Amino acid sequence: MSYLAPGSPENVALAQHVNGRLRAESRIIAARAFLFRAAGAGIFVALLGIGAGAAAYGYATMNQFDAAAERIAAAMQAALSDVTLKTKGEVTLTDNTLRVEGLPKGGGGGVPTPTQAQLGQDAVPASKAPVNTTFTVFKQVPYLDGQIVSGWNFRANEDKPFQQYCYFSRRSNEPKGQVEIKIDLAMDGKVLPQPQKSDVNLGILATNCVWHDGKSL
Repeated sequence: MSYLAPGSPENVALAQHVNGRLRAESRIIAARAFLFRAAGAGIFVALLGIGAGAAAYGYATMNQFDAAAERIAAAMQAALSDVTLKTKGEVTLTDNTLRVEGLPKGGGGGVPTPTQAQLGQDAVPASKAPVNTTFTVFKQVPYLDGQIVSGWNFRANEDKPFQQYCYFSRRSNEPKGQVEIKIDLAMDGKVLPQPQKSDVNLGILATNCVWHDGKSL
């Protein structure tokens, strides 16, 4: 029961106050709803951005590995091209090494044999110190665009080498001239330790080494 007469100033003021209160509460509710909607949309966009970033990072990482593999393959291809094969003989006089290319053929089967003049038996140092003469026999096996070279070091008048070694060799033409690439593979029938940062498998290449006793690795 109202003690105020309808249309009285007090009743009108009360009605206006109630209406203002209702409109204010309506605006607060609408603002909260908008805040929740904006927060939801922001979280969705953030998650979408994180997903897209992760996908882009994964794609970039895969492309980086592929590019690195392609660069390594290109470098290996460039490193294993344009090789020149030559038959060599080596005569070592104490600390001096005499290399002779295109040795004359002699003996049976066309095996290169050094002559007495090439061995230099009469060569002595100015100090007249004794000279120990050794010589090296090379065995070459073509491999890819290079060669696997096995060296047997002999002392004079001995039929068994006192040292054997094996390496991969190739030559490439560079802007500054011809460059020889050499990779040591084995020594005295044993494969050398595999370098940690090398893509070349020494064990596989060393299966083409030729040892004096005929044994394989």
